Amino acid sequence: MTTATSARPTSVAALRWAHAAIALVILGALVIQLTLLFTGGADANSGQTGEAVSIGVRPWRLFSYFTIESNLIVLAACVALVLRPDRDGHVWKVARLDSLLGIVITGLVFAIVLAPQVHLTGATMVATIGFHYVSPWPTLLAWLVFGPRPRMTWRTVAAAFIWPSERPRAQDATASPVLTGCGAGHPVGAVTQATTHSCQQSGRCPAQPHKSNRIDRSTT
Repeated sequence: MTTATSARPTSVAALRWAHAAIALVILGALVIQLTLLFTGGADANSGQTGEAVSIGVRPWRLFSYFTIESNLIVLAACVALVLRPDRDGHVWKVARLDSLLGIVITGLVFAIVLAPQVHLTGATMVATIGFHYVSPWPTLLAWLVFGPRPRMTWRTVAAAFIWPSERPRAQDATASPVLTGCGAGHPVGAVTQATTHSCQQSGRCPAQPHKSNRIDRSTT
């Protein structure tokens, strides 16, 4: 009895430390990404720089990525578990399930689909490691080792799918590794900065099929 009683505070402390560490990783990656965002650096999700996008659009584009959304949900869940490990309730169960499903999908899709196409360096690489590697798998491991693993009902599962089904249809590096503007529809990495510059100078994108510039004179 004494051993079982003394083990519980230890496991709760381990749960708190594990989720605090995950939260710090996500927070650090987010700070790095926001710094890059406002200084024209590369995006950790797509590898694109913000030079061709206005400063007001950059945050909107960043927070439309599934990667960022899933990491923010995990961050909120980790902070909640650090503050109160025994929390329960329908809303909490939905948030917990969303955090697990979202971050595992983020890790899998990036590793299998996007990692071979996105070539990052420096601070951008540090941020993407935090978002796509360190965050997903320790989160899953912490759930398996420490829990909590509350009973999920069909009502909880149905509610958990509201977020991914209702999220805005924005360019998402986790789901669709394509560029917008010059090179729209092309995989990340296929359109270089030199190509973008050429596009801006010539008025047409060399990465896309040339479209006729003929004017329909029937409308003039």
